[in-house]
Amino acid sequence: MARVDVVVWDIGRVLVQWDFPRIWQDVIPDDAERAAFTSTVVSEAWHARHDAGESMDALIAERIARYPEHRALIERYKTHWLLSVPGPIEGTHPLIERLAQRKVPQFSITNFGADAFALFRPTFPILDHMIDIVVSGEEHLAKPDAAIFDLAAQRFGHDPARMLFIDDNAANIAAAQGLGWQAHHFTGDASALEIDFVARGLL
Repeated sequence: MARVDVVVWDIGRVLVQWDFPRIWQDVIPDDAERAAFTSTVVSEAWHARHDAGESMDALIAERIARYPEHRALIERYKTHWLLSVPGPIEGTHPLIERLAQRKVPQFSITNFGADAFALFRPTFPILDHMIDIVVSGEEHLAKPDAAIFDLAAQRFGHDPARMLFIDDNAANIAAAQGLGWQAHHFTGDASALEIDFVARGLL
């Protein structure tokens, strides 16, 4: 197994839970009705445009113009966004702490809108261990585009072949590996990730 010196984390569904419909759970309690709303009026695909660089205000204005009868619900996308990240992923935060104790450099590449990240970052101090975080919405580049990995490698100052990239999305993993990064496809099992770290001599 090739040597790894650096760990690069995804954030959503690796370090923190991500539940987009939860923004409307208390105002649309019926599961079927909420599912319909979050697949038509708003959706994760629509939200992905925020990850790619569009502002929350622009996205909200567009949706309200199309669905004016849902103005109050659409506006919750910004005012209640933090409801979509209800808590940490079990087991990954202790691994970050252990890597930090061993002085392993840690970074992050995340598909995250700039406005959303500004709301989220102060609530998530585990990210203090990251030397640098490449945020897709700030760069107007999103995974799995090769450009965001190239930008990250330049900013982090390490050879991709010596960096272990951890992500829950198979397409992102494939893109990173195609560019010479080491990678771990995270499927929710922190114990499997720990085993990988140990095998690579990181823990």
